[in-house]
Order: sequence, then C-alpha cells, then structure tokens
Amino acid sequence: MMVDATLTQVGKNLSEAMRILGEGQRELETGNERRYSRTSIPGPLQGDGQDVASILHLVHNLIHEEEEEEEEEDMPSHRMQNVGEQGHMALLGHSLAAYISVLERDRLRKLTTRILSDTTLWLCRLFRYENGSAYFHEDDREGLVKVCRLVINARYEEYASEGYAVLSSTQPVIYQSASCRPGLGQHLCSQLGLPLSSLCTVPCNTIFGSQHQMDVALLDKLIKEDVDAGKLPLLLIANAGTPGAGHTDKLSRLKELCDQYNMWLHVEGVNLATLVLGQVSSAVTAATRSDSMTLTPGLWLGLPAVTAVTLYRHEDPALSLAAGLTSSQPVEKLRALPLWLSLQYLGHNGIVHKIRLATHLSQQLLEKLKLLASIKTSDVLETEISLLEALTMVEDELNSPVVVFRFSQETSTVSSGGAVEGEREVLDAFNRWLGERLAQLVPSSGVDVVELEDEGTCVRFSPLLTAAVLGTQPGDVDVLVERLSELVSVLSSTLHLRQDFKEEAHRHLPSLRYVEDLSWPGLGAIRYEPHAEGADESKRKQEVEKINSELLKKLQELDTDISFSNGPDFGTEMDCIFVGMVTEDVDVSELVDTISALGREIEENGRLLENMTEVVRKGILEAELQLQRANEDKLMEEGMLRQLPLVGSVLNWFSPVENSIKGRTFNLAAGCVDSTEPTYTTKAQTGRIPLQDTPTSSARSLTGQRLFRRSLAGSDSHSETSSVGHAEETSREGSATPTSPPAVGLPPPSCGPAPPAPEKEPPGVVPEKTQVSPELARATEEAEAASEERRPEGHEGDQTDR
Repeated sequence: MMVDATLTQVGKNLSEAMRILGEGQRELETGNERRYSRTSIPGPLQGDGQDVASILHLVHNLIHEEEEEEEEEDMPSHRMQNVGEQGHMALLGHSLAAYISVLERDRLRKLTTRILSDTTLWLCRLFRYENGSAYFHEDDREGLVKVCRLVINARYEEYASEGYAVLSSTQPVIYQSASCRPGLGQHLCSQLGLPLSSLCTVPCNTIFGSQHQMDVALLDKLIKEDVDAGKLPLLLIANAGTPGAGHTDKLSRLKELCDQYNMWLHVEGVNLATLVLGQVSSAVTAATRSDSMTLTPGLWLGLPAVTAVTLYRHEDPALSLAAGLTSSQPVEKLRALPLWLSLQYLGHNGIVHKIRLATHLSQQLLEKLKLLASIKTSDVLETEISLLEALTMVEDELNSPVVVFRFSQETSTVSSGGAVEGEREVLDAFNRWLGERLAQLVPSSGVDVVELEDEGTCVRFSPLLTAAVLGTQPGDVDVLVERLSELVSVLSSTLHLRQDFKEEAHRHLPSLRYVEDLSWPGLGAIRYEPHAEGADESKRKQEVEKINSELLKKLQELDTDISFSNGPDFGTEMDCIFVGMVTEDVDVSELVDTISALGREIEENGRLLENMTEVVRKGILEAELQLQRANEDKLMEEGMLRQLPLVGSVLNWFSPVENSIKGRTFNLAAGCVDSTEPTYTTKAQTGRIPLQDTPTSSARSLTGQRLFRRSLAGSDSHSETSSVGHAEETSREGSATPTSPPAVGLPPPSCGPAPPAPEKEPPGVVPEKTQVSPELARATEEAEAASEERRPEGHEGDQTDR
C-alpha cells in the first residue's frame, strides 16, 4: 500500500505541535512552567526566521500569558480545555485542507465532491432529513442568510434581474419567535438589505402551553393581517430548543401554517441533536419535515473548529447557486473536511453515545433537583397559577436535554418582620450568585446563568453544549447537586436574616443607615453616618467616605467567615459596607452592634486628632501660667537669700527646706491641667472619668468559634453580644487603667538650688521629662517642640522637678 509522504509529514507535524503545546499545559498545571518574557507588544520580524519549536513555544506563551498574570494576582485561572482524539482529527482536517488545495484541478474536484457527498449523506441519515442538501459555514447564522436569499429568489422571479426594486411593490415579511436568539432578525435584515419593518416578532404563549413557545394562534392572525396589507409572508424561524430554556415550538402546527401560506419553515436549536437517538419526542421529530434546519455538530460532539451545517431541501440547483448555498469552487467544499474526518473517527455508535450521555446527565440532574426543598420541579409549575409564587423549574419535556432551575422561597418563610420588598429582584440577584458559585465550584458541569423574561434569572445546565468539551460525567452531576444543596442552605439563611439585618440597622439610627440595594446578593448594605452638625455637604461626604473606608478595612481584618466589600464595581450606591452571604448561626444583632461600635470608634479617634492641636495649645498656655504662679509662691516662701548662689547653699546646708513635689498632668480627654498630688498621696496614677467612654469589646468568641456566631444549644457558656470590634479590643490590651483618659506629664516650677531628691519616686512619675504620644508631637509643631515618649491609651504621664 502506497502512502503519500506529504500526508505522513502533515500528521507528524500536527502530532509534534500538539505534543509541545501539551507539555506546556502540563508544566502550567504542575507549577514548573517557564516564565517567558511578555510578548503582548508586537516586535520586528526576525531576518533569519525561527524554527518550528520556537514558534510553537511562542504560541504557547501567547495562549497562557493571561493565566500567568491571573496566578500572580491570585485570580481563578481558566485552563485550556483538553482536546481529545476526535479533536485531533478535526485539527488534522484543517491541515489536510491546506495540502489538498494545491492538488491539480481534476483530482481536487473529484476529492472535494466525494468529501461533500459523504458528509451530506451521513448527516442527513443521522438527523433523519431525507433528500436534503448541506451547506457548511463558519458563522452559524450564515446558513439562514443563504436560505433567505434562496427563498427571495424563488418567490420573486424577477429578483435576479431587477434586484431590490421588485421588493418595493410587495414587501417580504420574516417571522421569528420572541424566544429566538437576540439579534438574529436584525442580522438577517442587515445582510439582506431589508428594512426592519420586514421583521415580525411573534410573542410566546401567555395562557396555555409553555411560555417559551411561539403563540401559533397569534401568528396566524399576524400573517392574515400582513396578507391583507399587501405584504408577502416569506419565512418563519422556529425553535427546537430555545436558546434560554430549551423549549421546542409546536413544529407540526407551524408546518401546517407554513404550507397554508406558502412560507418557508426554518428550524434551529439544541434539541435537534436528539434526532440521532432511537427514541425521539414527537415535537422534535416534526423538525424533519421543515424546509431547512441548522445544526452545530461541533458543539454537540466536542469537535473544535468544525463548521456549522444547514440542511435544506430545494429542487432548483440554479437558485441554490445564486443564493450561495452551493459553489463551483472546489476549495469551498473543503470546509466539510474536518467534519468528514471526525464523523469517520467517531462512527455512528460514538456519535449516538455522546448525545445519549448528554440527555442522561440532564435526566439525572432533573431527578435529583426534585428532592431539594427550595427547587420546585415541573410538576409544581403545573399546579401553581403564577411562576412568581413558587421557585420555577423551566422544563419543556421529560427528555429535554436542557435543565433550567431557579432558587426561590415562599414569602411566609422569610422573616417574622414581613416579606422581602422587591422579592423578584432579590431572588434574581441570589440566583445570579448561585449560578456563578456553581460554575466556580464545579467547572466541569458547565452550568451558566441565563435571563428569562418570565422567570427571571435562572441557572442553566445544557450538557449538549458543554459535556463533550468539558468531559462531564455522572459523578460531576452528583457533586453539582451536593454543592447546590450547600449553597441553597446559605441562600435560605441569608434571605431569612435580611429583614432582621434591616431592623437592626434601623435600631442604630442615625449613626447607621440601611441602604436598600435589591440587586446585592447578600445580607444587605449599610452605611455609617457621622455626626457632622453644621458641616457643608462636600466635607460631610469626604468624612463619610473616609470613615466607611476605614471601617471596611477593620471589618475585613476580623476573624469571621462573613465577607465584607464595597459592593459591585458598577453599583449605584457608594461609600457603603456590603455584607455577603451568611449562615443560619450568625448573630445579626452582634454583627450590627460591632459595625456601629467600630464606626463610632473611628469617628471619635478622627475628631480627637482634628481637635488635638487646639487642645494641646490651650493646655500648654494654662500649664505655663500655673508654673509661673508656682515659681512666685516658692520665691515668697523661701525668701530672697536662698536664691543667691553661695548664700543659698550655706543656708540650705544649715537649714534645709522641706519641698513637697507638686507636678502637673495634662488630661487630653478633658483638655485641662491637673495636679499630681493625688498620685503621691495614693502612690498610684488616677484620672478623670472620660467624657464619653467607648464601650469595651466583648466580641471574643468561644474556643474554636468565630465572631458573630451564636452559641450551640446545650453549651455551658454563651458568647456575649459584642459592642465593639476586635480592633478596639486589641488596642486596649495591656492598659493598666483602661478607664483613664490619655495624659501627658508637665514639670512643676523650679528655681534656685534643687532640694534633695526624695528617697523613692512615686510610680509613673518621671522627673524633668515630658511624655507625649507621637500624635501629640505632630499636633504641637506649631506650639512647642518637646521630647516625648509614647504611652498606651488610658495612662497619665506625670512629671515633677527634683
């Protein structure tokens, strides 16, 4: 058997390329990857060129450069999906297409015709579409554009010669469902050069049937109105699996309606993949009677870079050629080569196995969701009148490969304080968070968030679109249900405590203000409002921003499982503390008390520093006056002779003067100068009671228990409700007199020879030294520079002369 050496070399090159890229991926996973230089900035083309290995390493670097940056920033990285053997066949098809395109014309025509014929035959048999032709295209909307041109050429006989002028007499109308892909109709009108008035969007059912299916009766009425207005019904776009919920339109009735008005029926949707199975629902089977349908086998089978396919039936090849559905260029037919190779590699049984596995995963998840308390299955929707009164589970049929579910909770189970305002918007936010968390926790499941018009925000599981690529298995569904059950418990607890959190915030008015943000998936938002009387609006906003920013940092430093943030990046509320999800054992009262106490502490410290300069200046002036009076009293008591240098020493030697130590202390909290006489009397420091004592912290939890957790039932000890946070508690540890205000010692008056020093100085009194905190040093720059020593809060520094 002869083997083309070039074909062998193509296969080897592809294998080598995949090996190099695969080794780079494994190095990334093990953490031993090389650090390449940043190549995001384009550089000059090298004159001598590079070898294949260097170029492939460059490609690998460009692919994973963003992942390396995410790892450096501790962000969740998105690994490159694993390409299986069938994926290698699809990639080989692109390489072979480049090689086959250089063959001589006759051999190229024969080969491409064979590839196109085989692929068309296999697809028509797989999807039960008899006597059909196939058009392969990169953009999955391009096939519908070509079909519309075919219908226009068929319905307007003079279109080929007159062009768009023939459309002005009788305007064509294209009908689509309200559940179609967003922007599909606008894309058609843009590509065909039709006005948007040629597009008619048919609403879905509102009373009977699925609310994601096209309303057939209303469609019939719209067609009659257009016919009476002199318009031409041209084409109808139906869904066999809507993009959002996976519902299938009533294709049988729609086909009858199209035959009645001589319209073209085009069908698309993910449910068309189930046509390869042995047992198919009658609703999907009706798609085989349509005039055309678009398939995406690359997504369903996990084949990378495989084109979409539009199967259609039409007997005039000239019109198909004019519409662009067929081509006389052999190279155009090579688009089917990757799919031709992949279908042969998988075989009929392999294709059926992949589709059957996807439908089995959907059924497995659907059965397990019925067991969850807050997830209502389709049978609940059949018995309920409104979708908003129960948690919705959107499902078209029992064998639908798309499962869409939504968390909800009855308003009667929320809080004794009343129902949650704006329940729909709150549940949408919670479900959006649920979908994002599930996608992070179980990435192999492929779940995503979808917005539905009637149900709102839902979580969608569509294994036909993700399972083949991600390798989803039944075990992944089990893990998904386990994580969902855990998250549902957190969602229920948070929803239950939202109203309590709001009431606790109102209890702390006006210092705390509850911010109503229904789009926040968490306990709620709160803002600390400082007492700024008489301040202008700009200064007040700056103070609110500063205090809440510092408060957020302190809350994030606490030892707790609760997350605190400044809210969404593009939120409308500013300068707020957003509290995330909580569990049922969270003490909301303690949480709000802690936030209030920490905010009050930050506000008081800020005001103390602002007023420090003025307080210190006045205190120094008062101390100077007292020292001056003390010196004068001492001079009158001792007399003038004792002030003379030589005579005073002799007199002091014969008749020493008993000098009592009188120092001064500066009380920062009271802003006044006190005497140190009580210190020498009691041999201990004393101080005034603060003007406004900050409540002490009792936020210590039980052993092994984090903050804001209620004690377990039956325990011997219970954690007390905290009034201030952990930050305040640690700042006061080690203080001998926590209730005394901060104080700074000032020296007593001194003149003449110094009297003998006392045998033992009272504790806490340092002679001829001034002790002040660093904050006071900065505040007294304008007054006097003094040598100071930092003391813990609550102590008084005394100073006397010797």
